[in-house]
Amino acid sequence: MLNNIMIYAGKKKTAINEDSSAIFHFHQALRSFVRACYAISLKKKKLSSITYPENHFPLMQGSLSDEEYQTPFLVFQKAFAEYSIKDFDYHIAVAVYFSMGVFKNAEESSLISPYIHLTKMLDAAYVILERRTRKNQ
Repeated sequence: MLNNIMIYAGKKKTAINEDSSAIFHFHQALRSFVRACYAISLKKKKLSSITYPENHFPLMQGSLSDEEYQTPFLVFQKAFAEYSIKDFDYHIAVAVYFSMGVFKNAEESSLISPYIHLTKMLDAAYVILERRTRKNQ
């Protein structure tokens, strides 16, 4: 959904084909996700020293660098060093707004860096979840 929103935010003559209520629910879920990531980033001293030596799975790595894959908490620290929660909220709202209508002057260039951070945070959260699942098994 995030990819589709970003694609349609950049298209000037088309609007996203999704139901507007589904986009609103995704918008709210993404805002909650950003807040959860921020809470994780606040625990940086305790969590940043934890590394996970394990087998490397390239498909699970996603958009993460090798260092970020080993210590996914770095992704959250980097994202919130560059952007605040309000900044992420603004960029998410702008992307949703421009994806839902036909506009001549979309701001897609200012959305690229927050989009990359959001993608990396989603990948890092997936890695953390997978490691926790394997640890509990």
